[in-house]
Amino acid sequence: MKPKTNGLRGRPDFLLLVLTLLLVGFGLIMVFSASSNTAVISKSNNFDALYFTKRQLLFAVLGTFSMFVAMNIPYTAFKKGFVIYFFPVLIMLILVPFVGKSLNGARSWFGIGSLGIQPTEFAKLGLVLYLGSLIAKKGEKFRDFKKGLVPVFIIIAVICGLIMLQPDLGACIVIAGTSLIIIVAGGANLKQLFLSGVIIASIVAALVSVSMLHDPDSWTYRINRFTAFMDPTSDMQNTTYHLSRSLEALGHGGITGAGFGHSVQKLRYMPYPYSDFIFSVIGEEFGFIGSLLFLVFYLFFIWRGMLVAIRCPDTYGTIVGVGIVSLIAVQAIINIGGVTGAMPLTGVTLPFISHGGSSLIVCLLGMGVLLSISREYNRPLQEKPLARK
Repeated sequence: MKPKTNGLRGRPDFLLLVLTLLLVGFGLIMVFSASSNTAVISKSNNFDALYFTKRQLLFAVLGTFSMFVAMNIPYTAFKKGFVIYFFPVLIMLILVPFVGKSLNGARSWFGIGSLGIQPTEFAKLGLVLYLGSLIAKKGEKFRDFKKGLVPVFIIIAVICGLIMLQPDLGACIVIAGTSLIIIVAGGANLKQLFLSGVIIASIVAALVSVSMLHDPDSWTYRINRFTAFMDPTSDMQNTTYHLSRSLEALGHGGITGAGFGHSVQKLRYMPYPYSDFIFSVIGEEFGFIGSLLFLVFYLFFIWRGMLVAIRCPDTYGTIVGVGIVSLIAVQAIINIGGVTGAMPLTGVTLPFISHGGSSLIVCLLGMGVLLSISREYNRPLQEKPLARK
């Protein structure tokens, strides 16, 4: 279905905009709470309690500016204009494993002074825009296996392959889950999709098996880390250390929480409390009730985003909108599921809440595109021409 063609643009979805800004604001508050105690005693952080908060505020300002810019660009411009965004990101993905900054065993950053750019985060949104354009352009041909699914799978495989060179398994899982939702929303043949999934899973299993034979010790550690959620107390000084600390934080929070700023595990016990494990700090300081309210708010935000996407009268707008919301939702599920022991830990951040410049800027940029989409169905009706006398 084609969108309306009158020149007037509607207002962006005000509720979604407010929800987004509230999430960013709460994230700033939690970054301050989770980081201030350790930052103030760290020489590398200039003994500044606001070190991470200031950085997050800078990222929030840049991201909000990007959101308002994208919000005022007709979303249809991204249908062809995505190449301006996607291909520079693709080049950065190719370069980062060779010239990027190494951190925690992964070479996934370009260092710029004390800041950095993580191309993987920008690649997530770029892939959503690319797949949305490709699927919308194919139309009914997308249900054809060779002309529809195969090109899409090739694009996803290339992006995931480049990311695994860093390596970053968590990002690949987020991209795979988001891509699957986009493919289903685009109207793929579910039977073909299922058979393709079986084939892809078999190929991945074969490649992993070969790699395990070549380096069994490395894979033993990776498997133990990946399966740590099944028994968090099995190796609390090594493979289950992160998860056990996270669960201790959530347990200490109880029903009502220890109070804002009174988390114990963030005091150099739990690693990265202001990033990957910020939900554990939320749970410890606000308890089960506070965590539940936060999750309800987050779900309401996801629901509103999906509502904006499906209301769009244009197929491309709907697919891209669903992709952007799914990207945020899948990453949130993986983060919260990991720190609560419901699924394996994969080291992904909580969108809008965790400290991280690239992640926050990309999330806000994606919301700008989604708010631009919302302006389509809010467009005022074209006035009827006056009757001739």
